[in-house]
Amino acid sequence: MTSPHLKAVIFDIGGVVMRSPFIAIAAYERKHGIPENYLNCSIMERGPQGAWQRFERGEIELLPFYEAFSQDLSDTANGNIWYKDYCRRKQIECSKLPDKLDINGRDLFGSMMRESGTYDLHIRQAILRIKAQGKHKVVALTNNFAKIAVPPEELAFLGWDEGVIPNHLRDLFDDFCDSSALGMRKPEPEFYLLACKRNGVQPEEAIFLDDIGLNLKAAKKLGMETIHVPIGGTLEAVKQLEAKIGIDLTSPEAGAKL
Repeated sequence: MTSPHLKAVIFDIGGVVMRSPFIAIAAYERKHGIPENYLNCSIMERGPQGAWQRFERGEIELLPFYEAFSQDLSDTANGNIWYKDYCRRKQIECSKLPDKLDINGRDLFGSMMRESGTYDLHIRQAILRIKAQGKHKVVALTNNFAKIAVPPEELAFLGWDEGVIPNHLRDLFDDFCDSSALGMRKPEPEFYLLACKRNGVQPEEAIFLDDIGLNLKAAKKLGMETIHVPIGGTLEAVKQLEAKIGIDLTSPEAGAKL
C-alpha cells in the first residue's frame, strides 16, 4: 500500500547504502574467540559517553579514539554483565565469557571502515531512481566521522583515500546529515528532527531506512515510517520502499545506470 503523503526518503549509510561494519565486527569476534555480538553489546551499552558515541559526535579525535575504544571494548567487568543481559533478553544460551580481553581498537575500527567502503547496489539503484523521479527529497542521516581530522598516514589504512565521505557518496543525496558535523547522533530525537527541518518536511512525511532497531524505534516514535534493513536483506527492504512510494526501484528494465 502506497503512502502518497511521503515527501522524503531518509537513508542510513553504513549497513544500508554501504556494506555493514558489523560484518567486520563479527569476523573479529570469530578470529579472537569472542562470543557473537559481545563487542556490539559493549559498544551499545557503554552509553552516550562511550568512545564510539563521542567519536560519532565529533568530540574526540582519531588517535585518542583508538585508545579509548580499545579500553572500552577490553572492559570485561562491564562487558560480561551486558552480554549476559543481552542473552537473557534474546533468550539464547550465553557462551563462555572472557576472563580478559585486549582489543586493538585501531585494528577493529580499520577493518570496520574498510568493510563499509563498498556500495550496496540495490540501495544505490533505488536512490538513483528516486532522484530521477524528483518527487521525494533523498536524505542521508548517518552516525559518521566527517568532522574528524585524520592523519595522512591513516587514510589508506581506513580505506579513506577519497575522504571520510567521498564526493560520489555525498552527491547521491539532496542533503547529508552527519553526526560529527551536527554534534548529535542517532537515536537522539533532535538529530532526526533537524534532518526533517533542514529539508522542509514533518517527521510523518518521511520514511527512514536503517539496520539498527534502536534507531528505527526512535524514528517511529517521532512519527516517521520505517523500514528495517538487515544484513543480506537490502533487496527485500527496497521492495518495501517501492511499495510505499509507488516508484519502480527493482525491475532490471527500469533503467537507472549503476
